[in-house]
Amino acid sequence: MSAADLSSYRDQHFKGSRGDQERLLRGTVTLYIGNMSFYTTEEQLYELFGKCGDVKRIIMGLDKFKRTPCGFCFVEYYSREDGEAALRYINGTRLDDRIIRTDWDAGFVEGRQYGRGKSGGQVRDEYRTDFDSGRGGYGKIVQQKLDVPEFLTSN
Repeated sequence: MSAADLSSYRDQHFKGSRGDQERLLRGTVTLYIGNMSFYTTEEQLYELFGKCGDVKRIIMGLDKFKRTPCGFCFVEYYSREDGEAALRYINGTRLDDRIIRTDWDAGFVEGRQYGRGKSGGQVRDEYRTDFDSGRGGYGKIVQQKLDVPEFLTSN
């Protein structure tokens, strides 16, 4: 199994059958990038992912209420081969002091750039109980318990 093969991860909100999703994943040129710092910029992503090929576009993941970055993005290449190179060489590397995760995505659809958590960000941050300065502060549970001032948690 090569690094460019499909992983077991699947978007649980995919509109369509499992077979449709598998077919799209096998031909996609889009990658999902996770575990990013909230402070990583689009320019940094173009620089890093551009080392593996021509990047068509990058869609930053945004908090659906604040419209600020929330730790993920989509990278769309012009060719499957360039995406395979990114999976092979960039997955598991460090960017802004975070070990980022890359995976095939069935293709970006408008609206997916917004976090799916109740508070607007990613679901994983709803349940995080630690302080992670590299990611972007406290998890939502701890913020509520400590009543952490907004200026300490905003991006």
